[in-house]
Amino acid sequence: MKIACLFSGGKDSCYSLWYMLHQGFDVVALISVKPDNPASWMFHYPAIEWTKLQAESMEIPMILLETSGKKDEELNDLKELLNDLKENLGIKAISFGAIASDYQKTRIERLCEELGLKSFAPLWHKNPESLLLEEINFKFEIIITACSALGFTKDWLGKKIDKALVEKLKKLSEKYGINIGFEGGEAETFVLDSPIFKKRIQIIDSEIIWKGDSGYLMIKDARLCEKH
Repeated sequence: MKIACLFSGGKDSCYSLWYMLHQGFDVVALISVKPDNPASWMFHYPAIEWTKLQAESMEIPMILLETSGKKDEELNDLKELLNDLKENLGIKAISFGAIASDYQKTRIERLCEELGLKSFAPLWHKNPESLLLEEINFKFEIIITACSALGFTKDWLGKKIDKALVEKLKKLSEKYGINIGFEGGEAETFVLDSPIFKKRIQIIDSEIIWKGDSGYLMIKDARLCEKH
């Protein structure tokens, strides 16, 4: 079955893509959505322009959809693109990496129903800690690119998520009630390497932007390089 995957470049969109490929789906396009509004209701923002390197590494075509990021307009823009992909590429379904966001899942499912497409959320309701550990064990190299919750400081930005960091996240969760899978928008991530990347991503230049109690990692330059 030909499908398109919503793809933010973060840990869960990469892992759900890995899952769909292993299930034998023919992924003909990745869709990365760049909202003008950093507080988009639906779509991730930090590092979104660098998904082009991830797509190149996997040799899967990528479409960067630019949208206002306003609550209804961004969904209409996505609907129009999906309809084009259905007509021109013959996609039958889309997949996405939602874990617990009913807001995101119900709206994407509604879009698909209106367009006559199937939808797949292979990570839906997986345990956040188990999911992080799976991603680490399968050699997903994940860094934190944004933080916006109590307990996080700018020192977290750019950190690689490994088993030691998962333990720190569990402590933050116990103290502040954060979702360690970041489904509440507590943080955003970016994947530098994975089993489905033919080359890994090396960040050449970056800058930490921090204001008040939140911030993000601005990736200024990055490139593909051979795996070790």
